[in-house]
Amino acid sequence: MSAPRLIAIIGATGAQGIPVVRDLLKSGDYTIRALTRDASNVRFKELQSYGAVEPVVGTFASEEALRATFRGAWGAFVNIDGFNSGEKAEMFWTIRAYELAIEEGVKFFILGNLDYTYKKSGYRPEFRTGHYDGKGRIGEWILQQNRDNQHRMKAALFTTGPYMEMTISKYTAMPLSIENGVSTWRLPLDDGSVPYVDLDDCGYYVKWLFDHPERANGLNLEVAIDHIGRDDLARAFEKVTGHPARCLNVSLDEYFDKVWASDPERPAGYNADPNDPATLTVRQNFSGFWTTFQNSGGNKGVLRRDYKLLDEIHPNRIKSAEEFFRSQNEKGIKKGLGTLWERVQPDNIGHILKITEEKWSGRL
Repeated sequence: MSAPRLIAIIGATGAQGIPVVRDLLKSGDYTIRALTRDASNVRFKELQSYGAVEPVVGTFASEEALRATFRGAWGAFVNIDGFNSGEKAEMFWTIRAYELAIEEGVKFFILGNLDYTYKKSGYRPEFRTGHYDGKGRIGEWILQQNRDNQHRMKAALFTTGPYMEMTISKYTAMPLSIENGVSTWRLPLDDGSVPYVDLDDCGYYVKWLFDHPERANGLNLEVAIDHIGRDDLARAFEKVTGHPARCLNVSLDEYFDKVWASDPERPAGYNADPNDPATLTVRQNFSGFWTTFQNSGGNKGVLRRDYKLLDEIHPNRIKSAEEFFRSQNEKGIKKGLGTLWERVQPDNIGHILKITEEKWSGRL
């Protein structure tokens, strides 16, 4: 039996990184080294509950820390937090992460990616979404570089989207409120749909990419549960919980004035320079975000997914909103947290995103 391969991870304590670390460690085929600002924090300790995780204390905005993280690793999974850095810094440090991984001898590199919405829309300005385009733009650059560099280090993209867990968590872009016993979302979605992602399935997909480096090389694996519209969301939640639910359509102005929980005029990347003309505000960034989903209904618009491929790679994946909510209900009961209905009550609802848990703070 071959020795486990070492995987270096940037973004291990994020919502996506946790299930990735969990599934890699539980397989017994991989060991983990993770870059972290604080090896004593709760999220890093959760990682260590799944097995030994070697910490490298530092930030992704440090060549020294990146080199130390990559040195001696067979693989790397890199998912830089664009809401920390802002679009420009994320692009630079993702490029450097890719280059330094080659320098340090990494053999397989996976970028935690998002759709290049601006390009996919035909470069229409109303679709500009900084935290998507920053990743998608560099994702394409990495696949171009891979044509020349794959003899040294192969590369793949793991393209996700909004986590379905965000619909039942605190301070997200799609917050849930309980109004007179009715679960209510107010989203500027029109008749579009969101290709939501199940976080637990992310661990499976990333492990599959590492398990199949030859097939995965040069692949942009774009994942989702399904394209889920407003009615799909409410109907599924109501069916699973047994309580009424609705997802109301609102304008972008109403969304930012009444739904968004903080100042929409501040920078989308909290460490980005607000005086830099390249910095998007929350309003600008998330206007593009919702415009993209308004124009992605039925898997026929701007954002599309190959569900046949996903079924081949992960036959047991979550495939519908109802299946997701049912799974969440069962997991919550098993963990002693109560039913899904109980967990979304105002006094019980929790965070899923590291950025909201840390109140949009943290050094670059």
